[in-house]
Amino acid sequence: MLVVTPNTCIDVTTWLATLAPGTVSRSTRTLSTAGGKGVNVCRTLRTLGGTPRLVGLSPVEDGRLEQLLAAEGTAFVPVAHRGQGRIAMIFLEEGGRVTVVNGRGPSPEDWDPTTLLPRVRAELDGAPAVACSGSLPPGLPDTTYAEVVAAAHEHGVEAYVDAAPAVLAATLSSGPDLVSPNVGEAEALLHGRTDEHVEESGDDLAERCLGAALELHARGARRAVVTAGSHGAALATADGTWWLGAARVPVANPIGAGDSFLAGTSSALVGGATDVDAVRYGMAVAAAAVQHEQGGMLDPALVAPALAALPEAVPA
Repeated sequence: MLVVTPNTCIDVTTWLATLAPGTVSRSTRTLSTAGGKGVNVCRTLRTLGGTPRLVGLSPVEDGRLEQLLAAEGTAFVPVAHRGQGRIAMIFLEEGGRVTVVNGRGPSPEDWDPTTLLPRVRAELDGAPAVACSGSLPPGLPDTTYAEVVAAAHEHGVEAYVDAAPAVLAATLSSGPDLVSPNVGEAEALLHGRTDEHVEESGDDLAERCLGAALELHARGARRAVVTAGSHGAALATADGTWWLGAARVPVANPIGAGDSFLAGTSSALVGGATDVDAVRYGMAVAAAAVQHEQGGMLDPALVAPALAALPEAVPA
């Protein structure tokens, strides 16, 4: 599978007792890894037996990103930029709270934004599908993923998109074969919501997810999934709408769960699974992933038990 993530980064994950803004905190452990949503997608796809290729930005003056990707076995197609690479900071507290600070990405004067799409098109031959994942750096228009979807369809393959609300909104008219925002992202797109949480709550959560999935499908997504973390997900297609409850598992790190969901669902769709079965498999993969302390990583042996623990999909 070809994975397009322009805004690659280095994730700096820090474990600490409590994060108190305005104070000096001391960590118990820090880990630097290659980051960006598509990097997590690639990690999961490889764990599931796939051979993904990643297209993304890479700083020519700092080889750490390419070294980290090579060390973990990611086939990387770099798009060069000058200056410092993007950094994301992740703080994991002992009580389970997670705080994420995402860097912005390189400025357009530090690279040529017109080089990305030709690089993607050159990698499409032989790809069974394309996944567009993550934010866009400054200089790329919100329609970038829509152009990738169109190019994928020209090559006769499906395109799956997980992106920020403005980018996802600009992609819907291109007919993506799958979109998978979380409920906060979906409501930002549809209703202008401005806050974002790692874990959503509310007695009306399933109803909100179902309504958002139906609207995203009506706006052009062939399959629209709206996720709600440990609560479940809603799926809307031309064949119907379903609520899919989640499996209850111990959570070590929820960061990257949506990326693992996209990878699991995408791999199942490429393998010929039905829409409902593909989403259920993606949810099982995500449930396995959150049990790992590093985002995007998972023990594949945990997927089958998570799948068995999932409730049956409920037509809505």
